[in-house]
Amino acid sequence: MAETLRDVIRQVTKKHLQKGNQLFGQCLTAVGWVNNTVPQVEEGLVELSMADVMAGGVVVGAALAGTRPIYLVRYQGFQWFNSPIIANYAGKSLDIWDIPCPIFIRSLAMEGGIGPVGGSSHHGLYYRMPGVKIVSPMTPNEYREVYQSFIDDNCPYYVSEHRLSYDVSEDTPDIDRDNPDFCLFPFSITRFAAIEAAEQENISVYPQLWISPTKIPIWQIEQLKRSKYGGIVLDDDYPNGVAKQIAFDLMHKSGKPVYVLCIDEKTAGFQPYNDNFPPSKDKILNFINEKIRTNL
Repeated sequence: MAETLRDVIRQVTKKHLQKGNQLFGQCLTAVGWVNNTVPQVEEGLVELSMADVMAGGVVVGAALAGTRPIYLVRYQGFQWFNSPIIANYAGKSLDIWDIPCPIFIRSLAMEGGIGPVGGSSHHGLYYRMPGVKIVSPMTPNEYREVYQSFIDDNCPYYVSEHRLSYDVSEDTPDIDRDNPDFCLFPFSITRFAAIEAAEQENISVYPQLWISPTKIPIWQIEQLKRSKYGGIVLDDDYPNGVAKQIAFDLMHKSGKPVYVLCIDEKTAGFQPYNDNFPPSKDKILNFINEKIRTNL
């Protein structure tokens, strides 16, 4: 059986704990060991109380004491509670005091009727914060790359995960077409809908791992210049943040119009009537066809 993303997360975590580090979080052993991404071990797991404002401080303290903690946040909406201390201490510690504060922040997204703090990604919250690196691995190899980068670094990493990616077992290569109508730059879970959309339209798709610093290679920008209509940045977060900033940068570098397609500007994830999902294949196709029909 092919190795899935959840398998790699569990293996990486177990290896990390065996080095004397700790995994902090809430309900780590309950409800299926967090989608079976937490190893069933006796040492290294630290259960925190349901006090999210306090949790960030505990993890920052562990990192400042010389360890490399993993901090598991079951829903990304909780970041609104604990982000201030991570930004003001973990993100600034190296610059101000020359003291590393490396934290591997596993932050999980999942849309669909699971509570007011349970929907979508919120990596845009950290995008404005210096000193915090942001990634969104969706495949086993990407997760290994991110973990190794964290080990070689002294910065906190915000790892924007999505529960719907945990069964992924293969890489998602670029779809690179000559003279495409659009070039798509998807972040987080949106890459899979973008790949499906590419089966029906003349579009190129370049899945992105790094959110901050953004690492869109020059050759992809050159392909954007050759596109007929421009680019689209896709994200499982609100548009005012990561997506619009990256779209602006791409427009500046390419001279082409670049649009954004994200979750809607409304609450995500509390009740079925209020669900707010990332762009689907149909939503992407409708957006593209509307832009072409109206000549942008």
